[in-house]
Amino acid sequence: MKYIKYPTTEAWATLTTRPVFDNDDLQKTVRIIFDEIRQRGDKILRKYTEIFDRVKIENLNVSKVEFEEAEKLISNELKAAIQLAKCNIAKFHSAQVEAVQMIETTPGVVCWRENRPIEKVGIYIPGGSAPLFSTVLMLGIPAKIAGCTQIVLCTPPNKQSKINPAILYAAQLVGITEVFKVGGIQAIGALTFGTESVPAVYKIFGPGNQFVTAAKQAAQNYGVAIDMPAGPSEVLVIADQTAVPEFVAADLLSQAEHGADSQVLLLTDNEEFIAKTNEALQLQLIALPRKEIAEKA
Repeated sequence: MKYIKYPTTEAWATLTTRPVFDNDDLQKTVRIIFDEIRQRGDKILRKYTEIFDRVKIENLNVSKVEFEEAEKLISNELKAAIQLAKCNIAKFHSAQVEAVQMIETTPGVVCWRENRPIEKVGIYIPGGSAPLFSTVLMLGIPAKIAGCTQIVLCTPPNKQSKINPAILYAAQLVGITEVFKVGGIQAIGALTFGTESVPAVYKIFGPGNQFVTAAKQAAQNYGVAIDMPAGPSEVLVIADQTAVPEFVAADLLSQAEHGADSQVLLLTDNEEFIAKTNEALQLQLIALPRKEIAEKA
């Protein structure tokens, strides 16, 4: 952890500058991949999956057999947790469903407001060493409740050409059957233009790194809506001597592990607390699966 003591107000802007990649290079990369996907479809998805994820993919879509295998691979405890989360999320979003209310504002003039589902939506789920199966629930369940007729999910494969079983179990539980082994810019491009395997959608949801975020922003230029440009992660913890160092350390690491471009800051007026928090950080880093990424952040 970088330690800065009593920085001047003139230095604040520099200290809080977000770490970013060269945006021009990023946009150029997105344009190149998008153009290739429009022209050559699945072949380009396989090409960039091999380059970025270092794995050769034959079948981009997840088969019924893979869904069945995934269910056998996760523990009963995790299944129970996912099922409980599904019930809680469904209960919350079900309360948001509104009935059509027709109001006669003046004699013969009737006005009403009606919510209609987006017919085709795409969900992007980050994979790798931090598969966000919770995001499958948080995006898939509202889409189902809303009545979206087609929900397409894209997530990057591991080195064995497999999708994390918890992601597949959550998808199956929600009722999402169109799942594809593709991530990054190429996944967003596939959802934007459609390929031989991946259907094009009207709106794309889900978090991702700067490459995914840049691709989602570019998708808007082709008439595809997005939820928001989510990411990179950042957190500022303001604490005094009454805070628990272990809790603060965990909060910082929970965002730092999302990516090397994450920004995590601790602001405190107590030097002893900084030392204790730093000690807790080092202890928790040892057990963190994404230790190297968190350290860079």
